[in-house]
Amino acid sequence: MRVAIIGAGCSGLTAIKNLAEAGLAEIVCYEKNDQIGGNWVYTAVSGDSSVSKTTHMISSKWMSQFSDFPMPDDYPDYPSHQQILAYFQTYVRHFQLEKYIRLNISVLHAEKIEKERWCLSLSDGTQSECDYLLVANGHHAVPRHPEWKSDFTGKYLHAHAFKTNQGLENKRILVVGTGNSGCDCAVEASREAAQVDISLRTPQYIIPKFVMGKPTDSFAASLQWLPQKIQDWLQRISLRIQIGRYRDYQLPEPDFSPTQAHPTINSEIFDKIRHGKIHPRPGIQSVSDQTVHFTDGSSSQYDVIIAATGYKISFPFLDPDFINWEDAGHVSLYLRIFHPDHPSLFFIGLLQPQGCIWTLAEVQSKLIGQLLIRKIQLPSNWRELAISEGKYWASQFIARPRHSIEVHYYPYLKQLHQIIEGKTTR
Repeated sequence: MRVAIIGAGCSGLTAIKNLAEAGLAEIVCYEKNDQIGGNWVYTAVSGDSSVSKTTHMISSKWMSQFSDFPMPDDYPDYPSHQQILAYFQTYVRHFQLEKYIRLNISVLHAEKIEKERWCLSLSDGTQSECDYLLVANGHHAVPRHPEWKSDFTGKYLHAHAFKTNQGLENKRILVVGTGNSGCDCAVEASREAAQVDISLRTPQYIIPKFVMGKPTDSFAASLQWLPQKIQDWLQRISLRIQIGRYRDYQLPEPDFSPTQAHPTINSEIFDKIRHGKIHPRPGIQSVSDQTVHFTDGSSSQYDVIIAATGYKISFPFLDPDFINWEDAGHVSLYLRIFHPDHPSLFFIGLLQPQGCIWTLAEVQSKLIGQLLIRKIQLPSNWRELAISEGKYWASQFIARPRHSIEVHYYPYLKQLHQIIEGKTTR
């Protein structure tokens, strides 16, 4: 049995480790770059998928470390991107994963052939066949641009291309979007720019990194034994105590529960707003030359717009008529892994939890390993469950593009463990 993995980022690495641990010997992982780590490899080259120069994690080290490989004791609560990359590099060495990884090799095309097998066309001019294909290429590589992009005559860039605040000195900056990337960009830009505004179309939960002295995700984890309504109430109360009301920051108050949308984790944005370094603005009505017109009737001129408008799900190695979820409202995969029409195709890390992705990817990989050695099996109706689960997860969140692959961390984790333990799921 030969298994191929696309991508040696965090999801691909834990996939290699757990498949090898299950006893699979023929594993090959193709990585297009010259080192492992995926987006955690910082590069200043615009257009390359990477973190920015000052990126730190938004999930704490205790909630982000692999189950059998803790982060170093001297790491801070929220490690830097340099520390996370070093952690992955050490993980690879510790579990001797290097022998499975082929660097500087891209999968140009993946085609399903007879008997549910796959033929991969590689960038070195060769082809390779495999019995199972694991896709772990991430979902933060292809930016989603706003419709008015071409109407702006100043400098435009997507948050994907924002690496440092160099070149923003004394500029008038508009950041569009208050997700994690948008708030990070606004905070960094405010250190140099003459003016930084941030535009948001809809209310957003922006949550500080620490709640009652604990990392936010650790605090949320401590509430998991409570009913969901009680959890939501306690989270609202703790936010009120911690930061006050959103309107105190000129931000709209969310009219939905904290678990119905992907939260933004950022502490600095609140201080920057209250110190007059960042100014919230409403959604954009239109753009003309360097003037942006907002939905409240106001307008302002900007030198630079940074669009933190999200990403498209992209599989450049698959034909668009084979799988295309770029604009999908929800993604129908059983357990966020198994495609109902392609039983030898697995997705690792194609999810957006309210927590860390790669700890869930680790359990996904354990499940796949146990499945491939036939220690466990999927329910007989797993194809039907793929359809119903896609609709179920979509119903749990506000209809936004960013929520097409969203999951609730702990219920989803429980679901994976139920399969691994041979129990039935919803």
